[in-house]
Amino acid sequence: MTRNWHRFFTAERPLAVRRGRGPGDRSLIVVESDEGPRLTLWDTEHGTVRPLSEVTSGDLAQAVLTSDGGHVLSLHDDNGSEVGHVHAIRLDDGVSHDLTPDLPPYTLRGMDVAGRADRAVITCAAEDGFSLWLLSTDGSAGPELLLRSGNEAWNGLISADARLACVDTTDHNPGVRRFAVTVVDTVTGAVLACLSDGPEAPVRGVRFSPVPGDDRILVATERTGFARPCVWHPTRGTRVDIEAPQLRGDLVPLDWSEDATRVLAVHVDGGIHRVMEADLESGELRPLDHPPGAYFEPDVADTHCHLWASHYGPGHTVRLLHQRFDSPLRLLNGDGPENLPGPEVFPRQDLDGVRCRSTAVRSADGTSLQLWWARPRGVEEPVPLVLHLHGGPNLVTVDRYDPAAQAWLDNGVAYASLNYRGSVTFGRRFREGFMPHIGDRELEDIEAAVRWLVAEGVADPGKVFITGASYGGFLSLLAVGRLPGLFAGALAHVPMADWLAGYEDMNPALRAACSSFFGARPQDDVERFVRASPITYVADVVAPVWINQGTHDTRTAPDQVRGYVEALRAAGGNVVVDWYSGGHETSGRAKALSEQNTMLGLVRAALRQQLWDQTLL
Repeated sequence: MTRNWHRFFTAERPLAVRRGRGPGDRSLIVVESDEGPRLTLWDTEHGTVRPLSEVTSGDLAQAVLTSDGGHVLSLHDDNGSEVGHVHAIRLDDGVSHDLTPDLPPYTLRGMDVAGRADRAVITCAAEDGFSLWLLSTDGSAGPELLLRSGNEAWNGLISADARLACVDTTDHNPGVRRFAVTVVDTVTGAVLACLSDGPEAPVRGVRFSPVPGDDRILVATERTGFARPCVWHPTRGTRVDIEAPQLRGDLVPLDWSEDATRVLAVHVDGGIHRVMEADLESGELRPLDHPPGAYFEPDVADTHCHLWASHYGPGHTVRLLHQRFDSPLRLLNGDGPENLPGPEVFPRQDLDGVRCRSTAVRSADGTSLQLWWARPRGVEEPVPLVLHLHGGPNLVTVDRYDPAAQAWLDNGVAYASLNYRGSVTFGRRFREGFMPHIGDRELEDIEAAVRWLVAEGVADPGKVFITGASYGGFLSLLAVGRLPGLFAGALAHVPMADWLAGYEDMNPALRAACSSFFGARPQDDVERFVRASPITYVADVVAPVWINQGTHDTRTAPDQVRGYVEALRAAGGNVVVDWYSGGHETSGRAKALSEQNTMLGLVRAALRQQLWDQTLL
């Protein structure tokens, strides 16, 4: 085995660009290092790109700039547990200040900064429910409670002048993740308005107008079953919907221009991205010229709605963030000339990777599924294949750079990634299609993808491996239990292996999500949770299993993984578990490379008919 594939992991690359809300034009660039995310400050007014070497603590991948550009805000937790407090970190010396010292620890479900004031809002989940808090970013005043709910509430936003805040709520439809946008007065705490399109069609906040004094909010609606931009004026009770009836699929709003006259959105049709711009004054919707690839990546149950996303720069300048499976993130001019950061931030490098193709596959009931796949370069015959499943489940695999995919392909292993039912950007029906019988529809989709890959001569039918993290890890374990003859092995990262045992150990935000997915709590319908749990099927597992699990994970807790491993071993299964010190997500190039090296070794061992628990790596 050569080490040439290491280049896909060791290459310097940015992970995200997050523009500050304040005056001027400053952006945080999240850069991957060997140890984890690091921050660089890009200031176009001064023409500088400065690594923030003093800022090393907190969840830097989700950090935001304060309006004055002097601090970043991020969650500080216990070893990646995702439960802690938001701190303000001074850029010059890295001094950190807790902005909510008197609050109990919480999980963050939203953070936004006012563009023209030293204020921010955070959305928290804790044992007492969900809450929206107003913070003074300079620490001059304590946090002020704006809203509290026993039902899921996410994604708090604040207006440019800090007079208004909004949060995505489910009080109108408890227990169902179809949000409405609730607006509150930050001075009085009074609820001023709520935008709901009824119990079937969610509404999500995107961003308040960047113009001080302009109360309008850019939101995403789903009245047709597919995402569309809408500009809502909560204090006047008016709205302007961008219907785009000529477009099939989601039109996802991302941002609006500094003068609030244009909206940036991405049309997603069958998983393929096309960036578009809407002129709110003329009503024109036009596509932008750009190369194929991904231009944003949705996130769920986290600080921001997107892991990274294209956005506006000064004026009407569009900054396109672009990736492909074989090409790391780069920043493109979407409209008009602009000086962009040089190779010190966005290295110009040819990694000689392989592009993935997109194919529509039919599931058992005829549902169309998007499947990304690729063969190793120069290979036409069936070969071993790794099928990847994203987490969430309300996430999606987009055409973004994936060093693990490239490593498999570079080692002669075909690669595929399936957007199963539960994935976002394919409309509401598809996103909710996995509920409430968790695992059933996803397994139908997984089986359909494998059958197609085998029938097309991409995969050797006896040498297909399944992998994924979080919900993808759960599906990997479930698949080898309920589809025992289909896979040669499962490589599961931070999986849910026992929904019953894991429920009480989850952080409060995840318990609410879990109940929403199942349409019940464990005490309401034990059998539903038992049926969905991989531990139920350990006696049927014939493939080897590898689990990679964090010690401080509050989403898929360690104890339920231990229980699964013990049960599988007792049933005669072949299982290996690797423990790492940390939470639900690992970070850093060194860790990712080490994990990939382990997985390559295990797949090679399986192909030699060697037991994984007897393999030295």
